[in-house]
Formats: sequence, structure tokens, C-alpha cells
Amino acid sequence: MSTNPVFVGIDVGASRTKVAVINSYKNLLGFAVEKSGTDFFSAAKKCLDLSLFASKSTEKDISHIISTGYGRKNISFSDETKTEISCHGKGSYHYFPIEITVIDIGGQDNKIIKLDKDGHRIGFRMNRKCAAGTGTFLEEMSARLDIPLENMDSLAGQSLDMVELGSYCTVFSATEVLEKIRQGKKVPDIIKGLFLSVIKRILEMDSLSDNVVMSGGVVAHNPFLVKMTEEIIGRKVLLPEHPQLTGAIGAALYAIETNG
Repeated sequence: MSTNPVFVGIDVGASRTKVAVINSYKNLLGFAVEKSGTDFFSAAKKCLDLSLFASKSTEKDISHIISTGYGRKNISFSDETKTEISCHGKGSYHYFPIEITVIDIGGQDNKIIKLDKDGHRIGFRMNRKCAAGTGTFLEEMSARLDIPLENMDSLAGQSLDMVELGSYCTVFSATEVLEKIRQGKKVPDIIKGLFLSVIKRILEMDSLSDNVVMSGGVVAHNPFLVKMTEEIIGRKVLLPEHPQLTGAIGAALYAIETNG
């Protein structure tokens, strides 16, 4: 047995694969994020290798691996799997051990998870049937606007006259965006309207408790979207240190408990 055991969480999302390596004190030692692509196993293995290197660990130091997310069952080298609902809740509660509502914006789905003050799940909602309000929605709109996805946040922040869109649907929104461009609306104003569509789509899924935590890659890369959410709900949003890693960290925390 290794004298410095580590615990690994692998979150295989439809868009990105994330790996987190932590020690027995629950400290994050290393992590990596890569596109999931069409080979979930290879993406996970690459992330694992990069994470171990960053944490100055080797495979011999791994005590337990738990995989979660859309492609969790494709990771043959994991010891077991957990649902993303469980892991996102676990990861969020690790940073904020109070009664919370977790909003996770993923590549192809959104999740609202409610936890009580002891970290027990008391409810959840998940949007699986439509890409509206997800990372894929923003990717489609960035392509439609011919703007790099990574530039959308800063452009939204430049808006002086937001253009509200009438549809949440990705297909209909694309048509509506083209119409707004034809009308001469400014790109920053359109993008801010797209951000608002994302937020509204999520907020209609369920009510929120006093303490709201946001996680996921969309949140990690779009701080202005978080700011807009705060303005709409009228209170500060809590953010984990690494919002995109929340599920992977939650899986790694489960790995400690399982091995303990």
C-alpha cells in the first residue's frame, strides 16, 4: 500500500471529461479537463495521467477511483460509479456545508439539486430532453454568430441595451438571432439576451433556497452569467473554487468514504 494514497474522481460529461485527484485530507492535488470526444475511455485516461503528474503521484498511489457523469460506465479502470446528481451534490456541499440549492449547467443538461443542512439530498430536477439553457445551446449560438465561445462572456458584459429573445428552443433561437442581426441589433446585446434565456430556462425548473451554489463548465467560463443570475434572484451566488470540477471532486470524496 502506498504511504501517500490518493483518491480519484472522474466526471465524464457529454462535452468535457474532468478528473480530480485528492488526498485523504480532502485536499485537491491535481486535476485535468479535456474534451470528451467520441472515446470516453481515452479522454478519461489522458485526464488521469495529467492529473497524477500534476499531483506528483503514480497509479500505484491510487487507493480508489469512482467515475460519474454521462459516460461513467465507459471507464473500465474505475472501481465503481456514482450518479452525477450525487457527485455534484457531494462536491458542492464539501465547499458549502449548509442547506443549499445547487445549479449545475452542463454541456447537454441542467441540474437543480437541493441539499439540507446535513448534506442529504431532499430533491432534484434535471433537464434532459432539450439543449436549451445548456452549454450546447451557447456553443450553437456562438457558431451562429461566428464568435469564439470563449469571447461570449466578455461581449455580454459590454451590452448596453439587452435584446430579449422570445424562445428557449435552440432551433427557434437560432432563427430569432438571425432576425435580430438583420434588424441591426448589436452582438453584445444579443449575447446578453442569450445569457438571460439560459438563466430563465434554469429558474423555471424549480424554486431556489436561500443559499444558491452554481457549478459546471458554463459557470466556470462565464462569470458574467453568474453576475446576471445574482441580479435576477437578488442575492449572492456561491461558487466552488473550481466550478467545472465539482462532480469530479464529489466522486473523489465518495472514493475516500468507500475506501475508509
